Amino acid sequence: MNSTESLPVYDSSKRGIAALEELREIIKYRNLLFQMVRRDVVTRYKRSILGIAWTMLNPLMTTLILAIVFSQVFGAEEEYAVYVLSGLMPWTFFSQTTSASIVGLLWGGSLIHRIFMPRTVFAVSAIGTGLVNFLLSLVPLFFLILITGINLTWSVFLTPIAILFLAMFSLGVGLFLSSVAIRFADIADMYQIILTAWFYLSPIIYKEEYIPEQFNWIVKLNPMFYLINFFRAFVYDGRFPSIEEYLITGGIASISLLFGWIFFSRRADEFAYRI
Repeated sequence: MNSTESLPVYDSSKRGIAALEELREIIKYRNLLFQMVRRDVVTRYKRSILGIAWTMLNPLMTTLILAIVFSQVFGAEEEYAVYVLSGLMPWTFFSQTTSASIVGLLWGGSLIHRIFMPRTVFAVSAIGTGLVNFLLSLVPLFFLILITGINLTWSVFLTPIAILFLAMFSLGVGLFLSSVAIRFADIADMYQIILTAWFYLSPIIYKEEYIPEQFNWIVKLNPMFYLINFFRAFVYDGRFPSIEEYLITGGIASISLLFGWIFFSRRADEFAYRI
């Protein structure tokens, strides 16, 4: 028997649905995913004086600055700092993970020419790293909640649902943007400008009642409006969201993830020729 007959043969015509194939590969390469997340976390804090504590101090200091600057503008109450931080945390997660997804694929693309790996690993690892930072930033949030005297209810135990929806939405956007950035490198720079405008269109430093009525419809078209308010419902409002809020927020997250994953997977084979 010829030894070559036992060698594996790749037939592209027998390949399954690209999105499902990519999902199988990311599960198969979960150890690589874990190592990439570990590398990003260790690299970030390895030479930092404050180390992991910086992840908790950074959002807290940013919140205090925003609270001092805008408290007089909006006539805010004592809980305003908690309101800002509970909006700043989801926003920081979204902006950092989507930006990291773009940079990760562009700068890590050389690995694609050397070894096989699922292309989605860069975006998924960015989400994993973001989740680690997000969980650490919950410490200063609950610290502020205790100081300001906001009553925590049983709804806080459902906070992981809001975090899951946020991660799904961010992954979908990150996959879409990174696949577009492969063709148009300027997307990475343009996206930072878009994020600045997007920040002020999101209810982070202001409450919904401060939005002028003529601009209310614009803010309602912003998906981050629903994701931020959904997270706030558990930790700031101390209530259980309505079924409608679950459906809207979960629908936004699911559509984003499905669209981004399918869009990315169908173009993944082209990346090695464009990076």
